[in-house]
Amino acid sequence: MFRDREEAGRRLGEYLKRRLEVREGDALVLGIPRGGVVVAEPVAEALGCVLDVIVPRKIGAPGNAELAIGALALVGDEEIALFDKQALSWLGVPEEHVQREVARERREIARREEAYREGRPPAAMAGKRVVIVDDGIATGLTARAGAAAAQRAQVKEVIVAAPVAPPDAAREFERLGLRLEVLETPSPFMAVGRFYEDFRTVEDDEVRAVLARRRPA
Repeated sequence: MFRDREEAGRRLGEYLKRRLEVREGDALVLGIPRGGVVVAEPVAEALGCVLDVIVPRKIGAPGNAELAIGALALVGDEEIALFDKQALSWLGVPEEHVQREVARERREIARREEAYREGRPPAAMAGKRVVIVDDGIATGLTARAGAAAAQRAQVKEVIVAAPVAPPDAAREFERLGLRLEVLETPSPFMAVGRFYEDFRTVEDDEVRAVLARRRPA
């Protein structure tokens, strides 16, 4: 469906430019590290706006870190934790596991914030249309946590955007009062990486390089 994240980002940027009609200075693009930042770069270029990061983190299930049972985001000293209560019940996830993983991901969020911004403050969000970009939506928990964090900053609007998502994702986001813009909704969905020819691992250095290219002069 997509050659790589860069191509997906260019296509997503063109789509959002038509959909959002952004005025100069009106919007801010926030990429979810790591892969979402690579997609977000051409989106920010297409919309003509600043690119920064937002760092929500998935909370994985016991014995399967890739299976999301929740997500965590931080706003200053405030912690936003979302959980899939059905998954917690089905899997019988112990409370100790939840608390341990929340603490671990809190530390990882702080590490990434410091590594990616290199001492710079976060981009100002108040009064802007904030477009949160990821390379794909699976459960949606991570993007939803990021959106909840952005909403705390008195923004004009929060839009979650991704190249690919499950067919029912838009309805679920709408039910929660969130706007989701997505290019493709294939069924069956399975995993985000299935829809990229090249879904290589993105490292911290590449995230820093992307942010440096879009940094205001």
